[in-house]
Amino acid sequence: MQEKLTSSLEDYLEVIYNFINKNSSVRAVDISRELSVSRASVSEALKRLAEKKLINYGRYDVISMTEEGKKHAEKVIEKHNALQYFFEEIMGLDGEEAGQTACKIEHIISENVLEKFTALKDFHKTNPEYAEEFKKYCREK
Repeated sequence: MQEKLTSSLEDYLEVIYNFINKNSSVRAVDISRELSVSRASVSEALKRLAEKKLINYGRYDVISMTEEGKKHAEKVIEKHNALQYFFEEIMGLDGEEAGQTACKIEHIISENVLEKFTALKDFHKTNPEYAEEFKKYCREK
């Protein structure tokens, strides 16, 4: 894989990937609305992602993802989902707080720590009796 992307560019890549999967296409205005950023910021980010060969983008062209871009986006989404599950299902945070926290951490977490979160998530799913006991313990704190 190439050099590490900034958390901002990872967010753009994630939004592009999700839009394409849901709607089969994405426009700069969709990204602008989703991330609550200016169209100029979106244009700049799209140029940088295109330079890194993660998306195909021309000023008035349809935005599409390269295979490398899809792989990178899927990895970011996988991290987000594992973290969101941990914060929501294991720690008992509400969905919004869990999602916001996962979004912040997904960009900095090491592969080793992510593997531990994933192992805990898998343990949690296969041992529901411990899961409920832990949630109860957390609520009491």
